Amino acid sequence: MKNDTIKISKIVKNVSHSSDDSDYAVCWVKDEIKGVEIDGVLYPNISNSIFFLDNKVQWKLYTKHNAENTGYLLQLSHEILSNPLLSKLHINKVRLFNSGTIPLFKLSPGIEKRTQAILEMIDELLGSHLNNKEDALISLLNTFFVYCDGQCNIKSIIEKSQTKANIVYEFKQLVDKSIVESHEVGYYASKLNISAKYLNECVQEVLNVSPKSIIIEQLLIRSRHAIKFTNRTIKEISYDLGFSTPDYFSYFFKTQTGTNPSVLRRSGSS
Repeated sequence: MKNDTIKISKIVKNVSHSSDDSDYAVCWVKDEIKGVEIDGVLYPNISNSIFFLDNKVQWKLYTKHNAENTGYLLQLSHEILSNPLLSKLHINKVRLFNSGTIPLFKLSPGIEKRTQAILEMIDELLGSHLNNKEDALISLLNTFFVYCDGQCNIKSIIEKSQTKANIVYEFKQLVDKSIVESHEVGYYASKLNISAKYLNECVQEVLNVSPKSIIIEQLLIRSRHAIKFTNRTIKEISYDLGFSTPDYFSYFFKTQTGTNPSVLRRSGSS
């Protein structure tokens, strides 16, 4: 087992993770924390909880001022999660690490004490030179996930319910996945089984922008990247991004940026 396949640290200050990192994360939050931001959406009031975050999302934990110990951050590589002992728990199948969901466990006092004890032992073992350390670490992780698996089975998992913050999270995930399919707010609202009016209300309240602006932002990000860093023609890019005609794509791009796509391409190659 490599040295960086399991990492653990106490949460004493703001900590973040970008989608470029390969580690999966388990965040055990005790208290003294303002919230966790996941792909731009803030989830407050998460004391005494465990988050499971896969390596495809960007997240940041916000601690309170002068926080001494808000919990533990456990980072795990894919290699560790593929260990035969852990894979028997079907960790991905119970959605502990599954892109598009945010499993969050609210811990009872008894489970909280056991969780803290397990994480403290993992922390201690990682800093030791004991024989059979690797086997002991896997055993502790197995015990930890058994508790979490049990929490799933008794349905104490707080899944991504239809709160406004979670609707916004799902909307942003859908836009990232389906931007080529449609540029219309109504399309995404129907996918979320809500009205376009309510989706607008949710996004405005959580992010203080409109759903349409999220769609436009995603289109501009992809447009700029394709124009500057690929050899695709402007015509090809317009169809790649779901525009009906190259002329409409050019009109959209100039309206939003003040520059024609062809001008941006020439400036990027000069």
